[in-house]
Amino acid sequence: MSALASELSLPPLRRTAGSELSALIRARSSALGAQSYIEHAREDRGLTFADLEGAVQGWGDTLEESGVAPGSTVGLVIADPIDFSVAFLGTIASGRWAAPLDPSTPAPGLQAALARVQAHIVFSDPPKRPGRLRAEWVDRPRLPTPEWSDEEVSGGAVLASSGTTGVPKVIPLHQGRLLHTARQVSDHHRLTPNDRGFNPLPLFHINAEVVGLLASLVAGSCLVLDDRFHRTRFWALMAERRITWINAVPAIISRLATPELDEVIPSRLRFVRSASAPLPVATSTRFEANTGIPVIETYGMTEAASQITANPVTGVRRPGSVGLPVGVEVRVVAGEPATTERPQARGGSIGEVEIRGPSVIAAYGGQHHRDRIDAQGWLRTGDLGHFDEDGYLYLDSRTDDVINRGGEKVFPREIEELILADPDVEGVAVVGSPDHELGQVPVAYIVLRGFEDENGIDIEVAAQVTERLRDRLGAALVRSKRPVSLNIVCALPAGATGKVRRRALRDAEIPVIYHLDCR
Repeated sequence: MSALASELSLPPLRRTAGSELSALIRARSSALGAQSYIEHAREDRGLTFADLEGAVQGWGDTLEESGVAPGSTVGLVIADPIDFSVAFLGTIASGRWAAPLDPSTPAPGLQAALARVQAHIVFSDPPKRPGRLRAEWVDRPRLPTPEWSDEEVSGGAVLASSGTTGVPKVIPLHQGRLLHTARQVSDHHRLTPNDRGFNPLPLFHINAEVVGLLASLVAGSCLVLDDRFHRTRFWALMAERRITWINAVPAIISRLATPELDEVIPSRLRFVRSASAPLPVATSTRFEANTGIPVIETYGMTEAASQITANPVTGVRRPGSVGLPVGVEVRVVAGEPATTERPQARGGSIGEVEIRGPSVIAAYGGQHHRDRIDAQGWLRTGDLGHFDEDGYLYLDSRTDDVINRGGEKVFPREIEELILADPDVEGVAVVGSPDHELGQVPVAYIVLRGFEDENGIDIEVAAQVTERLRDRLGAALVRSKRPVSLNIVCALPAGATGKVRRRALRDAEIPVIYHLDCR
């Protein structure tokens, strides 16, 4: 980035300009002007719908005055949730592309990410100074308008993967795709202006942006934003903020599944929504039994602007299933990707999950990953799954997480569900470890409940639990599916949304506190 930088106050409140998103903002302001749209969970700050209308117009004016042309990409490295919301919505509504980036990214990684999304300018916020943003131009000669700006609808969000598992993906989602999914989320979860959602998930991820900010905007409801998940006084905060639904991930649900003796679960809560990773059946069962709150398990990905399937809010919810398609076509396909016509898997058979629909991208940014989308618009998700007889989708594994043990396919989730059924287990991940005879063998990494660090782990308890698990797995699984070792660790490596980074486990990047050989 260049040395040309400036600090500016957040824009004044003014009237919005025209675009699909700004039209929605105007409509909500007209109907619900004085009603709260977003609130900070731990501070007395927020925006009404009328405030939002003016702030979005003001942000568009700021971009215009800064020389940021329509169709350009605006990097957003903003930690404050209120400031981020204005910048994100204002950028898109002005016909530009918002590129949200993790504020904790080290400088070299941030530079690489800005280059991938072809950002022209980046806005960041100094610590503990809400309402003050720093603008800095990217030091590259007159960047052209990105190729994804040729969409029929101008403006949207462009997100990039880290590239830790291969070539990074650049995913442009124009505002039509974002709003399609937001409407589906709002309708499916029956959100109304009477709802007050709670979002502790990072706003630089698609889930919080669409399921949180945009779906609440569509519904005309309020969203309470936290900087991250805090376990201390969680249920008290839900009561104080009059929360009716929670946007969560399995790691959060697991932490909340066993309330403290003095905690009271608020009666206003309608449901907790789970996304980002498959939710273990043992975790959802324990949470619902201890809190009385239904868990709505869903499935989504950035390429579909978040939600793909979801369990019903009212009706049959099936533990272990990510539910039914919502506004997106879903199929499970057998055979190799190179095959032109691959048959759909039948009778509960496992195959690769493919999707297409109004929210699904037509192409990635750049030259890579084009083979993931076929001529009919079907996108290969990289997930393996199957349908039951009623059309509920079950996810079995990621394609690159399947363990090939001497020609036998081993799906980690089957093993993980058995291990998580043990009351002393907090978390688990099963990965393939290299083996000179079989190619790969399954290895389990386990976090025990109640132990926060290495010093707190009782080796005798670890031995008892692993021996009990070895016996349970031996009785429930054929030999090829049994882990060759059970390893107690302090924590599982995870990303910002709590999804386990299995590659770090395969690369043996974390210390093992106790090891049991099960060969």
